[in-house]
Order: sequence, then structure tokens, then C-alpha cells
Amino acid sequence: MNYLEYYELSQEPFSNAPVSRFYYSSAQHAQALLRLTHAVSGMKGLAVLVGDIGAGKTTLARRMLDALPEEEYEAALLVIIHSGITASWLLKRIALQLGVESPADEKLALLSQLYQRLVRIYEQGKKAVVLIDEAQMLATREIMEEFRGLLNLEVPERKLLSFVFFGLPEIEQNLKLDPPLAQRVALKYRLEPLSGEATEAYVRHRLRLAGAPRVPFSAGALARIHAYTRGTPRLINTLCDNALFEGFVARARELDERFVDRVARDLGIEAPAAADAGPADRPARLDLAEIDRYLESLE
Repeated sequence: MNYLEYYELSQEPFSNAPVSRFYYSSAQHAQALLRLTHAVSGMKGLAVLVGDIGAGKTTLARRMLDALPEEEYEAALLVIIHSGITASWLLKRIALQLGVESPADEKLALLSQLYQRLVRIYEQGKKAVVLIDEAQMLATREIMEEFRGLLNLEVPERKLLSFVFFGLPEIEQNLKLDPPLAQRVALKYRLEPLSGEATEAYVRHRLRLAGAPRVPFSAGALARIHAYTRGTPRLINTLCDNALFEGFVARARELDERFVDRVARDLGIEAPAAADAGPADRPARLDLAEIDRYLESLE
């Protein structure tokens, strides 16, 4: 038996892989998606979504890609995995993503190919959109200038290409490497951490989709999960996944706040400040021997 069987789950509820099935549409995620979709629908040029590490930017990028109707959009998602990429590599990759066959090595020829492809997309009644994930990796003036040039590709009625950047807050400084590009940001939205209420809803949502017949976390444990993670989805997943595994090892059917405290300590997650704890929480200083005795009593 593994922890999935023990808690009657059909699959892992807290994997950090961007599984679209587990997407949780919090109020602010819904607002972000609405605004970004509005930007690309109007072909406004450049939209930017900013969020801290683990805030759910990649998940939102994939959700947006899935949500754009194929009959209306020629859309692609490009993930930047290295800060050393060149402008020429980026241009060729964008061309490939939008369906340019055999992109030329010479820049002017490649731009001509891309422009012709964008015109064909426009004539088909579609809108060309490229989503750039980990956009903070684009950290040179040359690359920023390349994006500005691409945004100049247009027909009399409208722009031919829109971009959406998903990145860490430093993307805002990168954009300033080319001030004219920074001025062309049509929309910017910041993804904030989940509130306590949204954190609880997020945990319940993922457990329900994984087939859980009940929530194994107590109300106090859910409050502690929010306090430790401060509403960061990636940390929520990590803490909950480890708590479920340790709960299985301890044969604990219900996981309370003391259990979450112990798992968080083992993971090295900083204890929440007293002001963040809430009335249902235990103090940050814990008697670890007491916790161990408690876990032994659950076996």
C-alpha cells in the first residue's frame, strides 16, 4: 500500500508538475486570465504577468494556451530555460512556433518569412500570439529591441503579433533596457500569493480532483499550511504532499496542525511569525518530543 491508496486517492493531488486538470481558478487567477485574454483579443501588442517564485505563472501560461480557441488564434508557448540565448535564436524559435517552415539563417530573410506567415494567419481570420514563460531570462538590450521590432509588424488595421510575458518581478527591469519597449506594455498584472481562504479552497480542490472522499487535514492544519507557505502554490504542494506521505507512514487518518508543524520543520520551511499564526495555530516554539509521542500514538 502507498499513500495514495491509504487516503483513497486516484492520483497525486499535489504534484508540482503543471497538470492542467488540477488548475485552480482563484479570484485573482481568473482576473489575470481575463485581462491577458482581453489584451491578446484586441491584439494590443505586449502584456506582462509578474509573480514571485512558485506563484503559479507557468500553470497560468499553460491554462491560457489551452483556453485560446484554435479557430481564432495561432498560439504558441515558448519557455526560456537559459539566460544566454541570443536574439537570432529567439527570432528563429518564434518563427518555428508560428509555423514558418525551414527558417532562414539570415535575419532579413527570416523576418520576411515571418511577416509572410503572419499575414497568412491574419488572412485566415486568426490572431498570432506567443506566450513567453520565464521571461525574466530575457535579460539583454538586444533581445528587448528584437521584441520591439516584432511588435512593429502590422497591417493598416492592426498589429500582426502579440506577446504575453510571464516572469519574475525582475522582468520589469529587463524591459527598461529598451525604454520604447517598456512604453509599449499594454497591460501588466501581478499575481499575488493566495489568501488563507483561497489556500484552503486550493487544497480542497486538488484533493477532490484526485478522488479524495474526505479532506485529511484538520481546519487547524489548513491554517498552518497557509501560514507556513504564505499562500505560494508551489510550497503548498510540497508541504501537503510530504504531509500526506508522512501521514501514511504514521498511519494517521487526520493530520492536524502539530503534524504540519513537524513536516514543515523537516522540510526546513521557516516557521510563521506569531502575527501570521491565527487563533487556531500553536505557538512557533514546539515541544518536538511531544510531537513524536503524538505521532506514535497514531500508529
